[in-house]
Amino acid sequence: MSTALVVAATVAAVVLAVLGGLSTALRRRTGTAHLAATGVLEALLVAQAVVAVVGLAGGQRPAELATFLAYLGSVVLLPVAGLLWARSEPTRWAGTVLAVAALAVAVMLWRLLDLWVVTGG
Repeated sequence: MSTALVVAATVAAVVLAVLGGLSTALRRRTGTAHLAATGVLEALLVAQAVVAVVGLAGGQRPAELATFLAYLGSVVLLPVAGLLWARSEPTRWAGTVLAVAALAVAVMLWRLLDLWVVTGG
């Protein structure tokens, strides 16, 4: 796992959460900015997943491997699920859905890093 990628993805997730909250406050649906921010976040998460898988293939193993893999798979899928749900939501609450998904990603990233570093990955 790369701490720099975790920080970059966390910043992207917070930006996406702010965009989602702002669109909810302004009573607007999600738009191109939300789609672009989700794309940037997803690209960073996929890069982090590749780094983690390369580390696992290289012999590094967190003590809680199953938990690590569950978090890794979930964190990559969560922004996509949030975006799909937000795009299908016809009300202003679509931004809130995306914001909650983005904040969950930010928390999950730091938990992943904790699992990787603290448990010996």
